[in-house]
Amino acid sequence: MEDRRIRVLIAKPGMDGHDRGAKVVARALRDAGMEVVYTGLRQTAEMIVNAAIQEDVDAIGLSVLSGAHMHYFREVVALLRERGAEDIIVFGGGIIPDQDLPKLEELGVGRVFTPGASTEEAAEYLKTAVARRWAAQSG
Repeated sequence: MEDRRIRVLIAKPGMDGHDRGAKVVARALRDAGMEVVYTGLRQTAEMIVNAAIQEDVDAIGLSVLSGAHMHYFREVVALLRERGAEDIIVFGGGIIPDQDLPKLEELGVGRVFTPGASTEEAAEYLKTAVARRWAAQSG
Protein backbone atom coordinates (compact mmCIF):
# COMPACT_ATOMS: atom_id res chain seq x y z
CA MET A 1 0.00 0.00 0.00
CA GLU A 2 1.20 3.51 -0.74
CA ASP A 3 2.80 5.48 2.04
CA ARG A 4 -0.13 7.35 3.51
CA ARG A 5 -0.71 8.95 6.85
CA ILE A 6 -3.51 8.01 9.19
CA ARG A 7 -6.17 10.75 9.31
CA VAL A 8 -7.99 11.20 12.63
CA LEU A 9 -10.77 13.56 13.65
CA ILE A 10 -10.88 14.50 17.34
CA ALA A 11 -14.18 15.95 18.55
CA LYS A 12 -15.79 17.29 21.72
CA PRO A 13 -19.51 16.57 21.47
CA GLY A 14 -22.11 18.36 23.52
CA MET A 15 -21.89 21.25 25.92
CA ASP A 16 -18.84 20.09 27.87
CA GLY A 17 -16.28 22.89 27.65
CA HIS A 18 -13.27 21.00 28.96
CA ASP A 19 -11.06 20.28 25.98
CA ARG A 20 -7.58 20.02 27.46
CA GLY A 21 -7.50 16.21 27.20
CA ALA A 22 -8.75 16.28 23.60
CA LYS A 23 -6.03 18.75 22.68
CA VAL A 24 -3.35 16.62 24.40
CA VAL A 25 -4.50 13.54 22.48
CA ALA A 26 -4.68 15.48 19.20
CA ARG A 27 -1.13 16.72 19.63
CA ALA A 28 0.18 13.28 20.65
CA LEU A 29 -1.38 11.66 17.58
CA ARG A 30 0.09 14.37 15.37
CA ASP A 31 3.48 13.82 17.00
CA ALA A 32 3.05 10.10 16.22
CA GLY A 33 2.86 10.99 12.51
CA MET A 34 -0.90 11.18 12.01
CA GLU A 35 -2.88 13.94 10.37
CA VAL A 36 -5.29 15.28 12.97
CA VAL A 37 -8.40 17.39 12.49
CA TYR A 38 -9.65 18.93 15.74
CA THR A 39 -13.23 20.16 15.46
CA GLY A 40 -13.30 22.20 18.65
CA LEU A 41 -15.95 22.42 21.33
CA ARG A 42 -19.69 21.93 21.31
CA GLN A 43 -20.06 19.71 18.28
CA THR A 44 -23.23 17.80 17.44
CA ALA A 45 -23.04 14.21 16.24
CA GLU A 46 -24.12 15.38 12.78
CA MET A 47 -21.36 18.01 12.66
CA ILE A 48 -18.81 15.39 13.68
CA VAL A 49 -19.91 12.83 11.09
CA ASN A 50 -20.15 15.46 8.33
CA ALA A 51 -16.61 16.66 9.11
CA ALA A 52 -15.28 13.10 9.24
CA ILE A 53 -16.71 12.26 5.83
CA GLN A 54 -15.65 15.57 4.30
CA GLU A 55 -12.11 15.19 5.67
CA ASP A 56 -11.93 11.51 4.60
CA VAL A 57 -10.67 10.38 7.98
CA ASP A 58 -9.80 6.87 9.04
CA ALA A 59 -10.98 7.34 12.62
CA ILE A 60 -13.06 9.56 14.88
CA GLY A 61 -12.05 10.10 18.50
CA LEU A 62 -14.69 11.48 20.85
CA SER A 63 -13.71 13.10 24.13
CA VAL A 64 -16.62 13.01 26.58
CA LEU A 65 -16.43 14.18 30.17
CA SER A 66 -20.07 15.17 30.64
CA GLY A 67 -21.60 11.77 31.34
CA ALA A 68 -23.47 11.79 28.01
CA HIS A 69 -21.06 9.32 26.40
CA MET A 70 -23.68 6.66 25.57
CA HIS A 71 -25.81 9.23 23.75
CA TYR A 72 -23.00 10.73 21.70
CA PHE A 73 -21.26 7.50 20.77
CA ARG A 74 -24.62 5.93 19.81
CA GLU A 75 -25.52 8.94 17.62
CA VAL A 76 -22.14 9.10 15.87
CA VAL A 77 -22.09 5.36 15.12
CA ALA A 78 -25.69 5.45 13.86
CA LEU A 79 -25.04 8.44 11.61
CA LEU A 80 -21.92 6.80 10.17
CA ARG A 81 -24.01 3.74 9.30
CA GLU A 82 -26.75 5.90 7.74
CA ARG A 83 -24.17 7.69 5.60
CA GLY A 84 -22.45 4.46 4.49
CA ALA A 85 -19.29 5.34 6.41
CA GLU A 86 -19.36 2.61 9.05
CA ASP A 87 -15.80 1.67 8.14
CA ILE A 88 -14.57 4.79 9.95
CA ILE A 89 -13.16 3.63 13.28
CA VAL A 90 -14.78 5.22 16.33
CA PHE A 91 -12.81 5.43 19.56
CA GLY A 92 -12.90 7.73 22.52
CA GLY A 93 -11.87 8.77 25.94
CA GLY A 94 -13.01 10.60 28.99
CA ILE A 95 -14.79 9.90 32.22
CA ILE A 96 -16.61 6.72 31.27
CA PRO A 97 -17.68 4.13 33.85
CA ASP A 98 -16.27 0.63 33.43
CA GLN A 99 -19.79 -0.86 33.28
CA ASP A 100 -20.47 1.14 30.09
CA LEU A 101 -17.42 -0.15 28.22
CA PRO A 102 -19.06 -3.43 27.03
CA LYS A 103 -22.15 -1.46 25.90
CA LEU A 104 -19.95 0.88 23.87
CA GLU A 105 -18.15 -2.08 22.32
CA GLU A 106 -21.55 -3.55 21.33
CA LEU A 107 -22.39 -0.24 19.63
CA GLY A 108 -19.27 -0.58 17.51
CA VAL A 109 -16.87 1.66 19.41
CA GLY A 110 -13.39 0.26 18.84
CA ARG A 111 -11.69 1.35 22.03
CA VAL A 112 -12.23 3.69 24.98
CA PHE A 113 -9.34 5.24 26.85
CA THR A 114 -10.19 6.15 30.42
CA PRO A 115 -8.15 8.26 32.86
CA GLY A 116 -4.65 6.87 33.26
CA ALA A 117 -4.35 5.61 29.69
CA SER A 118 -1.30 6.90 27.87
CA THR A 119 -1.32 8.78 24.60
CA GLU A 120 1.11 6.14 23.31
CA GLU A 121 -1.60 3.51 23.88
CA ALA A 122 -4.01 5.51 21.76
CA ALA A 123 -1.46 5.99 18.97
CA GLU A 124 -0.58 2.28 18.91
CA TYR A 125 -4.24 1.28 18.93
CA LEU A 126 -4.94 3.53 15.94
CA LYS A 127 -1.91 2.31 13.99
CA THR A 128 -3.08 -1.29 14.41
CA ALA A 129 -6.80 -0.66 13.84
CA VAL A 130 -6.25 1.52 10.77
CA ALA A 131 -3.78 -0.97 9.28
CA ARG A 132 -6.51 -3.62 9.58
CA ARG A 133 -9.04 -1.23 7.98
CA TRP A 134 -6.71 -0.51 5.06
CA ALA A 135 -5.97 -4.22 4.57
CA ALA A 136 -9.70 -5.03 4.52
CA GLN A 137 -10.35 -2.27 1.97
CA SER A 138 -7.60 -3.41 -0.35
CA GLY A 139 -8.31 -7.11 -0.04
